[in-house]
Amino acid sequence: MLPINYESWHHMPDSNKNQALDDIKERFALEVSDDYIKKALGKKWRDHKNSLKKQYFKKDISLEEKLQNVPPEMLRYQWEDAVRFWNSKKGEEVSYGQKVGRLQLFEIMHRKKDGSPMTSKVGEIMEKLKEKKAEYEAIASTDSSVTLITELSLKFWVLKFTVYFLC
Repeated sequence: MLPINYESWHHMPDSNKNQALDDIKERFALEVSDDYIKKALGKKWRDHKNSLKKQYFKKDISLEEKLQNVPPEMLRYQWEDAVRFWNSKKGEEVSYGQKVGRLQLFEIMHRKKDGSPMTSKVGEIMEKLKEKKAEYEAIASTDSSVTLITELSLKFWVLKFTVYFLC
């Protein structure tokens, strides 16, 4: 009824969601909205999919072995679709997400909707941070041993300017 071979709950066909909703309404007398039930179903579906991935999708084995490791009572084609997605580059990006750095967060938080800096002071700080970042990236590209130090230094500069801005 709610197969796991869809990338996200939003890709799940409405017919599947509505069928699950109807089954729940038949079994239980709930005094909540249909939207609330669908939201709860989506959460349970993601949790179930995640637990299957944790239990049966082992990273240290080949794709063929992953495809053969079908959970009990799971349709093979659903499992194979899910495994192929999880094993893809897009699946890995979705799984791990993109971490936002401090510099990027500072820029996001201190820009207006049109993309311009909140104040001239913020604009100056952003320019200095961009210069420092370019400086550190140039150093890091020539000597990989200083990469960690340059990342830490850049984080220090972002913190320094954030504190300066807030005071």
